[in-house]
Amino acid sequence: MSKALEGVRILDMTHVQSGPTCTQLLAWFGADVIKVERPGTGDATRGQLRDIPDVDSLYFTMLNHNKRGITLNTKSKSGKEIFEKLIKYCDVMVENFAPGALDRMGFSWERIQALNPRMIYASVKGFGPGPFQDCKVYENVAQCIGGAASTTGMIGDVPLVSGAQIGDSGTGMNLALGIVTALFHRTHSGKGQRVECAMQDGVLNLCRVKLRDQQRLAHGPLTEYPQYPNGEFGAAAPRAGNSSGGGQPGWIVKCKGWENDPDAYSYVIAQAGAFPALAKVIGHEDWLEDPQWNTPKARLPKLEEMFGEIEKWTMTKTKFEVMDILNPLNVPCGPILSMKEIAEEPSLRKTGTIVEVDHPERGKYLSVGNPIKLSDSPTDVTRSPFLGEHTDTVLGEIGMSDEQIAEARAAGAV
Repeated sequence: MSKALEGVRILDMTHVQSGPTCTQLLAWFGADVIKVERPGTGDATRGQLRDIPDVDSLYFTMLNHNKRGITLNTKSKSGKEIFEKLIKYCDVMVENFAPGALDRMGFSWERIQALNPRMIYASVKGFGPGPFQDCKVYENVAQCIGGAASTTGMIGDVPLVSGAQIGDSGTGMNLALGIVTALFHRTHSGKGQRVECAMQDGVLNLCRVKLRDQQRLAHGPLTEYPQYPNGEFGAAAPRAGNSSGGGQPGWIVKCKGWENDPDAYSYVIAQAGAFPALAKVIGHEDWLEDPQWNTPKARLPKLEEMFGEIEKWTMTKTKFEVMDILNPLNVPCGPILSMKEIAEEPSLRKTGTIVEVDHPERGKYLSVGNPIKLSDSPTDVTRSPFLGEHTDTVLGEIGMSDEQIAEARAAGAV
């Protein structure tokens, strides 16, 4: 079985998270990703949040698997010449520099096209064209400007950012899709093109149901939100705590052991079709004959009371027992899994969603594997490169002799 992107060469000028997420996905599918870093220092994340002194951090290793690493000083004269060779050699260039950084280095899109008309040039930006296009964006800023924070959090409390990196990793996935789409287009057009993904756009894309709700507000209150019918709605789509947002009442309830375990909780959805079974199992068969409880409309003003009664039952069971009992009854539910539980889950190892990687300096560590599974294109996860590990090999591939490579080193270009 062959790798899906075998033969595609990626010039990876990215750093930190959004760009490296994208290029790592492409590398997992078999693209030859050549990560370019500054001589001496490299990607800033190599040294960030280190848990072992003088060893590449997990932040770096978990975002740069399956890549080859070279160092290049693109500000020096000979470094610029090598960069030109690399542009001609590769199919795709990916960057997430501050706006305009490559232009200032003398490598505008026009110049890149002139050097290699088949080149696909892909960028992550904070914003698309507009008043904020020159502003830098980081993960939590992206969650705020894309609508996620204003619609996340408990009712009447402050906006919340998510533990999921929807700005960085989410935009990296969008960029990867843009790149493979441009590669496909190139098969019949013969030409490369510009691919741009703004983090604001990526977060908003993941918040589409909230934009849906914003428009519905004009036609009356949002009846599936916990604010209805007892609370008030403002002018904007509100925060809704842990409600399900899909029109079916859902909430997070305590399970056995919650006093000492911060993750001993379960999510339960009181779907109309499965409500009779749910009522029976929690010991409230009486609700089924009671007009105060036996219709979704009757229950709506009393959701807090209803989940309070469900919680009395779930507190007598572990979160896994809750799942075992409710699933056969078609009651949608799920335990709140901690990162520790996810890391130790054998089924996720089996599918390659979590992988164990061996690193010569760090030893074995866990990482996230490819979330996209193809039946005929396997994914292997190999360790991240050391700083400049493949410099000589790659420079040889682009036509430089040993002597020229030695000169480039002496000049500080690599």
